[in-house]
Amino acid sequence: MMKIFFYIVFMTPLCLNFSMVGMQLSYLAILLMMIYMMNCLEFFGLISYNLGLDIYSYCLICLSFMIGSLMLISMVNCYSVKLYSFLNFLLTISLLINFSSLNFLYMYISFEFVLIPLIILILGWGYQPERLMSGMYLFFYTSFASLPLLMMILYMSFTSNSLFFDYLILESKLFLVHVIIVLVFMVKFPMFLLHYWLPKAHVQAPVSGSMILAGLMLKIGGYGLIRVMSIYEYLFIEYSYIWFTFSIVGSFLVSLICLVQGDMKCLIAYSSVSHMGMVIMGMMTMSIWGLSGSYFLMLGHGFCSSGLFYMANMLYSRSLSRSFYLNSGLMVYLPSGSLIWFLLCVFNMSCPPSLNFISEFMILISIMSFWSYSFYLFVLVSFMCACFSYYLYSYSFHGVYHSLYSFSMITVMEYMCVIMHLIPVIFIPIFIMGLF
Repeated sequence: MMKIFFYIVFMTPLCLNFSMVGMQLSYLAILLMMIYMMNCLEFFGLISYNLGLDIYSYCLICLSFMIGSLMLISMVNCYSVKLYSFLNFLLTISLLINFSSLNFLYMYISFEFVLIPLIILILGWGYQPERLMSGMYLFFYTSFASLPLLMMILYMSFTSNSLFFDYLILESKLFLVHVIIVLVFMVKFPMFLLHYWLPKAHVQAPVSGSMILAGLMLKIGGYGLIRVMSIYEYLFIEYSYIWFTFSIVGSFLVSLICLVQGDMKCLIAYSSVSHMGMVIMGMMTMSIWGLSGSYFLMLGHGFCSSGLFYMANMLYSRSLSRSFYLNSGLMVYLPSGSLIWFLLCVFNMSCPPSLNFISEFMILISIMSFWSYSFYLFVLVSFMCACFSYYLYSYSFHGVYHSLYSFSMITVMEYMCVIMHLIPVIFIPIFIMGLF
């Protein structure tokens, strides 16, 4: 693992030269191929210095490097490219440590350190003055939820004399312990009622900030929840119905909120909250189908939502507005982008043959075994997801144009970035079916 870590650390001096962006992309592609060729389908592999890989961290690290390389493509037209590129590499290194940590304290430190470069991205490259308020929301939501977890980690260290995930199997019947363990990851997801920071941060963040928020930051919560499930297994069996109830009701209510949004980025951000509610539902069943479906949905949502945010920024750069009322009839001006936007919206509503469809099918099977009547609510949530995804496509690309902006073609670099979001969502299901 250390060779991967030092590889990306020694790549950071390339940020000092703007002309080396192509070289940075090439090195990230080589690193991604190195990780792809490693066999990490066993329990743990490549263990060194409290870092290692298993099947849960393997795919998320690949996702981190793919989103990181696409973030480098998206930063071409921004100012202070050197600092921007350095912050992107800092985020990638933090996520690498977080996803490959075998020690709970390592994971906690990298888990919280991700917040620093992300806030700098929002405050330095945000669009409106409201970015100060969104940065404050992001900081206080994550800090207040994570400080009790630090106390809990210290308690685990004193009681079990170890913080390695393999040795941490503790017993407790206190609901407060369960809340402290789970709450910080629910804020990162975010779960309904803890989600208010996400639309604020998404709307004010630059395009790469939105890509890493949707593609990777929400996955940190899911990964952490997978790791802590084995520590206090009894508590999750006893109290999982609480989070299951909040998630299934919250997903439906957030889907209704999506239908009244007038801002593209707000709608995509709220759709992420709805999808993450499905992920929580699958995990709370604590079955292999639910866990696998939630994991696949995190991967599919990472690519699909990141692509939606990137293309929403493409439309914003041409019309100078994210409002649905000004971005209508775009098929006249961007006919070549219509199909790509349609595919992203269709995959967002979990249509076959996307990875989202397979994952939602697995989650549906698991939650029916958990509570049989959840079938009706889940179908209703899926229908509402289809409604707001259709609304997102039809309202922006169909209708009457207003001729307030000039036509601008999509560049080859933008095409490549969007298509690289779509390819994994289509081909990962083929790979999964090949395994079975």
